[in-house]
Amino acid sequence: AKLSGACFQRKMGKPTLSQRKGKGSVFRAYRTHKQGPSKLRKLDFAERKGYVRGLVTEIIHDPGRSAPLARIKFRHPYKFKRVTYTMVAVEGMYTGQYVYFGRKAQLAVGNVLPLGQMPEGAVVCNVESQVANRGTLSRAGGCYCVVMGHNRDTGETRVKLPSGEKRSISSNARGMVGLVAGGGRVEKPILKAGNNYHRFKKLRNCWPRVRGVAMSAVEHPYGGGNHQHIGKPSTCKRSSPPGQKVGLIAARRTGRLRGGKAKKE
Repeated sequence: AKLSGACFQRKMGKPTLSQRKGKGSVFRAYRTHKQGPSKLRKLDFAERKGYVRGLVTEIIHDPGRSAPLARIKFRHPYKFKRVTYTMVAVEGMYTGQYVYFGRKAQLAVGNVLPLGQMPEGAVVCNVESQVANRGTLSRAGGCYCVVMGHNRDTGETRVKLPSGEKRSISSNARGMVGLVAGGGRVEKPILKAGNNYHRFKKLRNCWPRVRGVAMSAVEHPYGGGNHQHIGKPSTCKRSSPPGQKVGLIAARRTGRLRGGKAKKE
């Protein structure tokens, strides 16, 4: 039987850095000293119909996370014991504070209640993108969402995200009142490379970052040549194979953003 010509095609170059990162190995995230996942309390009958009281036992630092974490202790709903949850701390939270989770909880800093129970203009964080997924939006230090309005017909709430995007979320999705603690982190200048070294050392092996044009031709599609230049379009299609998929992927436009946006009066 004849073999097709595709069997004899040689792969040029070697795997790029982005391809090697997908494999894991030395590029895995560092989990040493991590305090575990940060999630809201599991949604149960008590939260859907009333409220549950919790006690903030400690506020801790989590390596590689811009926001501090709070350990909150609750009574188990069915057994004679206590359950501790770890979640992102809001600004103004302190140890010994009582927080309330549920539909009938008050609008106070640290409390968790459905978005549909909050007034317009309320500042929330640790928001659920879907009901009972235990918080995915606005969890970095200093971030917050703003409740824009409610649509009672569709059962959705309009929320403004930290990026400025406006999104409609189910009114039954929960959020924590207040903004995430640990804000102002990015306002301090880096000043020297040593600070970046320690900054990324606790995250993963991703620094320093070498430009593609500075590599040799065997290591990157942009490498090689007598001058550091790309030598080809910097855009590539979404369906490009790994190794070729570098640069501006499926770019809608390229170039500098010229001029300002016209103000609507």
